[in-house]
Amino acid sequence: MSKAKSSRNKTIDLTVEEGKEYLNRCVKVDVAQVAVDGILNRTILGDTFAVMPLLPRNYVDLVIADPPYNLTKAFNGTTFSKKTVAEYEEYTRKWLSLVYPLMKEDASIYVCCDWETSLIIGRVLGEFFTIRSRITWQREKGRGAAANWKNGLEDVWFATKSDKYTFNLDAVKIRKKVIAPYKVDGKPKDWDETVDGNYRNTCPSNFWDDITIPFWSMPENTAHPTQKSEKLIAKIMLASSNPSDVVFDPFLGSGTTSVVAKKLGRNYIGIEANEQYCVWAEKRLEMADSEKSIQGYVDGVFWERNTCSEQPVQSEKKKRTINFNKPNDSTDQLTIL
Repeated sequence: MSKAKSSRNKTIDLTVEEGKEYLNRCVKVDVAQVAVDGILNRTILGDTFAVMPLLPRNYVDLVIADPPYNLTKAFNGTTFSKKTVAEYEEYTRKWLSLVYPLMKEDASIYVCCDWETSLIIGRVLGEFFTIRSRITWQREKGRGAAANWKNGLEDVWFATKSDKYTFNLDAVKIRKKVIAPYKVDGKPKDWDETVDGNYRNTCPSNFWDDITIPFWSMPENTAHPTQKSEKLIAKIMLASSNPSDVVFDPFLGSGTTSVVAKKLGRNYIGIEANEQYCVWAEKRLEMADSEKSIQGYVDGVFWERNTCSEQPVQSEKKKRTINFNKPNDSTDQLTIL
């Protein structure tokens, strides 16, 4: 007898049988597409290596790819087996060679990887594109290792097809709380004084320590074993695309890239071979019709993880509630009387 989920558990885990209506929304591509009309804002069910050669050329503004890391790992009945360095290098070269002609000349590409595959992907990516940066982000999930350092970081390579590309700096500045506000002539210097606290919007670096891995109480969470957070993808998308641009994900998984694109007013195309993951992706896309929020991104601003936001609460005892999480994070609070 299966254990009933907690009422706070928001994980999307409906089966293919339960989600047939969602699977039927996906499309299959068996012949060459001369236009994007039939695949725009759709989930393509199929093998990405078979599908990409059939897609129209020179139409993608941004590629966000999260290929299997070079680990032996099961994905809902399908196992990706660890390869030699040479084999994984060739695997990477193969899918990049298929992605390249789909991209416009001013397009950008971001590729997710762990520390080990990063060494391979960065090298092969440079054969096709101009590498701009390697982003490292902190993932707070994961168990410790008995004889090694706990792996708490992952990489995202940022590269462009040419020297002309989109980068919207103001769209991805981070709002940080000012602990020691500095004033000149009585006025804030490089920070804003607000009723909700003192803040500064700062330029983001290529180390991101404000990403929350999806977990069971977050509505975006699915049972996918390697799901990326919407906040991570939103940063990439806002920086390197504009509204109505086409964002392409050749390894869609549970649909995070497509969902974020929909929430941010971009067009999307994603390819996923697993029916189960397609169901979850389409379920999340349906949810995005009514819920546009992205955890950690509020009113056009990215907030630091665990930023305090003090909001007075009216009561006869004048209670003060301090929320130790960003807007849209989990709701643990401390109430001071």
